[in-house]
Amino acid sequence: MFADLGPRWDRLYRRCAAATPFQSHAWLHSWWLSYGRPGRLRLVLVRDGRGELVGAAPLMRVPGPVPALVPLGGPISDYADVLVDDEYPGAVPALAAALAGAARTALIDLREVRPGGAAERVWDRWPGPRGRVADSLCLELPAVPLRDLTARLPSGKARQRVRAKLRRLDALGVKSRAVLPAETDAALHRLLELHRMQWQGRKVTGEHLSPRFRAHLVRAAGAMVAAGDAVVTEFRLDDEVVAVDVTLLARRLAGGYLYGAHPRLRECRADVAVLLLDAAARQVCDGQREVLSLLRGDEPYKHHWRPRPVLNQRLLLARRRTAPLLAAALVDDAARRRGKALRRRWRERPGDGGA
Repeated sequence: MFADLGPRWDRLYRRCAAATPFQSHAWLHSWWLSYGRPGRLRLVLVRDGRGELVGAAPLMRVPGPVPALVPLGGPISDYADVLVDDEYPGAVPALAAALAGAARTALIDLREVRPGGAAERVWDRWPGPRGRVADSLCLELPAVPLRDLTARLPSGKARQRVRAKLRRLDALGVKSRAVLPAETDAALHRLLELHRMQWQGRKVTGEHLSPRFRAHLVRAAGAMVAAGDAVVTEFRLDDEVVAVDVTLLARRLAGGYLYGAHPRLRECRADVAVLLLDAAARQVCDGQREVLSLLRGDEPYKHHWRPRPVLNQRLLLARRRTAPLLAAALVDDAARRRGKALRRRWRERPGDGGA
């Protein structure tokens, strides 16, 4: 059923301005094939009189002390959301009603919703108990050329350093090109191999090295490149591919999702962050998109570009009979935050040597 929804889902996706690349059918269906469990899929759909989709919530049921309906995409997706047709006035209340009917004895737990997401509109119309708490931090830049991003830097010395790094890349002869759809699978396999080499001996997200993630990324990004919803870029040095990057594209937002870089670039004193940002900025500075997202994570190198911090949201929706589940989720969230704050203060104690 999910596979058959592709064309209708994609039309709805393009009529929902707030959608991120992680709500595309190619991404979600591929994720389900790699990570889904039989019997847990819950697709909440709203159609108009002609059978066209005007609302969709891609969810799955998770058991536990707090049974919940959660978005597809899991931890490897930086944003989650529902889809609503911006041109169909009744889409939001109809989807809210459909979600209320689907929830039954479960809490609807929408993690990682970007501010301004379509799920906010459903949350606003929700008739029952609801809650909202902060989720992960994302960092965002305007979708402008690198020269304009460089102009944002706080000092002349910082701007000069970026220009020097660009000159270094030119002197090395690093060239970039967007791969063709027919070349995407091979380029993505190369990306993942370079990613493994780049992080060898260092702490890395283990899931990115797993066979199921490889299958998902190749399948999803290949379809997204063909549809114009992603760009895979190869970087060559002396006719050898030394880096590959995949950038995901939506109507208003683009995000550099994953890259792999050969250790040779570090040995040549090439700044990989500048290399990737320059290529991504060229791809998205067409005047259509507003945001170049650095996605989740508070890594120091991202702050060099003075990005705007944006907190994703966790939107919780309950029926009156499931209000205790909402209360339990909010209590658990508060406890986890207190625990993190205590661990951070413990690590930062003066004189403890960072223990």
